[in-house]
Amino acid sequence: MFKRIRPLLRGSTYAGALFAYCGALASLPLLPFAALPAMAWPSVSLGVQIALTVLVWSVLIGVIGLARTTRRVLVACARRMLGVPLPDPVGERRPADRLRTSLWLLAHVALGWAGAQLSILLFGAALLLPGGWAGAEAGVSVHGWSLRAESGWQSWVAALCCALLAAALCPAVTCALRWLAPRLLGPSSAERLALAAERERALAERNRLAHELHDSIGHTLTAATIQAAVAGEVICADPVAARAALRSIEESTRAALEDLDYVLGMLREEKAGTAPARTLADLPELLDRLRHAGAVVEPGLSGDHAQVQGTLSRAAYRILQEGLTNALRHGAGGPIRVTVTAAPDSLELGVVNRTRTGSETRTGSGTGTGTGRVPDAFPTSGHGLPGLRERVRLLHGDIEAGPDGPEHWRLAVRLPVRLPA
Repeated sequence: MFKRIRPLLRGSTYAGALFAYCGALASLPLLPFAALPAMAWPSVSLGVQIALTVLVWSVLIGVIGLARTTRRVLVACARRMLGVPLPDPVGERRPADRLRTSLWLLAHVALGWAGAQLSILLFGAALLLPGGWAGAEAGVSVHGWSLRAESGWQSWVAALCCALLAAALCPAVTCALRWLAPRLLGPSSAERLALAAERERALAERNRLAHELHDSIGHTLTAATIQAAVAGEVICADPVAARAALRSIEESTRAALEDLDYVLGMLREEKAGTAPARTLADLPELLDRLRHAGAVVEPGLSGDHAQVQGTLSRAAYRILQEGLTNALRHGAGGPIRVTVTAAPDSLELGVVNRTRTGSETRTGSGTGTGTGRVPDAFPTSGHGLPGLRERVRLLHGDIEAGPDGPEHWRLAVRLPVRLPA
């Protein structure tokens, strides 16, 4: 029983009814214009004039729904007053969407007028039926239709029923509008496709930012940890080398903070500054930071790197950064070979490092026996390699990552310079 009367106790129920009644009142300024054709045709009967006025009035209300901004305003109002989760309209308004907006306006006004008139009638009956205290006869008559009750308790019961019916009209009108709102103001098939495309773009952007953050911060933390260890070892024997390592830590962490500020600004949907656009031109600086960390880097650069620009150059930098980070983190300390070959139709990237073998291996995720031992430079989990594969796939390239002989790990990536149409 309580569940049935619960809507009568909610403020949102009366907010929805007020929304309907306000829609009815908002249509009143159109009534004088709707009455002009009937006034110009005085020879017809009163009933025809009323029907003509209502018809013209409905047409004028429907025409307002065809305006471009009407749907957006109505969606915002329905979302606020009715509590219906309607998305903002997207894309170009189609004739079918404008027609649905006009139908919503007509239904909104019709429900508002019907609910308001019935509420006034029922509340009036609730006040007048107990005629004894009002000094009037216990009854109500409207256009020949009469409602009367005997004096005494019958009139009070009838009045209570009318009051309850008037109160029940509010949730009825609100429920009707809430049922109509998704069907007439909700997204059409074209809008759903546009919303899905927008969500896909947002998700792709967030994934790209996650990759950027992983590559930048992961590399910086790995390099800074090793550089700090080197500085601690040589701070007494070679203060110059220690200071160089500390300067490298400062430079790399400052660059990582710029990346972090940019990514956090994008995730908070703030107006972020200029995105850190590190490209292949910044590769020498990246290799210098590795050398300050104690790594031996053997670069092999060939071809015209100037032809690699834009997204491809930025992606190539991030791929090499991730590959070098893995080599620095998991490698056995030998030389790291880095190759960048720019051809007219492709860009080839490679990172080869020595892996830990024998006593340097670690136990994998198996049982700890001989078959469960995996070289530490062979990453088997985490976000590094999956992120690289996803980045290369989006650029329509090819990637190979795995053992290169018994003692080396090799990362090879080939990216097309001109993406397929």
